[in-house]
Amino acid sequence: MAGKEPEIITDKNQMRKWSRTMRSKGKTIGLVPTMGYLHEGHISLVREAHNHTNLIVVSIYVNPGQFSTTEDLSTYPSDFDRDIQKLMAVPGGVDVVFHPYNLYDYGQRKPSGANNFGSSNDNCEKTICGDGGKVEKKEVVSCLEESGLGHETWVRVERLEKLLCGKSRPVFFRGVATVVTKLFNIVEPDVAVFGKKDYQQWRIIQRMVSFQRILKFLIECWQE
Repeated sequence: MAGKEPEIITDKNQMRKWSRTMRSKGKTIGLVPTMGYLHEGHISLVREAHNHTNLIVVSIYVNPGQFSTTEDLSTYPSDFDRDIQKLMAVPGGVDVVFHPYNLYDYGQRKPSGANNFGSSNDNCEKTICGDGGKVEKKEVVSCLEESGLGHETWVRVERLEKLLCGKSRPVFFRGVATVVTKLFNIVEPDVAVFGKKDYQQWRIIQRMVSFQRILKFLIECWQE
């Protein structure tokens, strides 16, 4: 049975304003970051977040910064309406779904078309990933870099990357660290909940947070 319908926020300034308003009222905020197409693993993290905070924010954002130009961002699965229904079915529901169009700086040039990168079948993949992934060789090339758009600032956990699979996955780790930092600074949560299914991704975020010291950090393990 469906529960309460979450507020859907797409603007980062509005999201930050909501969080600060709730905190001024003495509420604590939990964040569950996702790229959407939710399954039981994600839902278990939402349930766990309810044990630690008053309010729950689930972010749904397909992050282009963690896709290389050889990966097909446009085919990443997405069903936003289905995701909302799944969240409404969780006991207690969620308070906000943060669903931004874009979290990166594109300078003077604006990408066109999609409501969220990777979640439509328009020209998004051409705008971001170039001509079918055929690009000149660079040390690190993501869908964002090759686009020729404005974004150039990244967060990296370089020492740990080298001990993990950073040599073969530099775009992925850098993209994950960058987008999670952005989400932390926008939502300003007291607690964030992540799964250990992608263990190396979890370790990167854990190390990043230990340096930033910006929030209490909760890790919960789940299986598909």
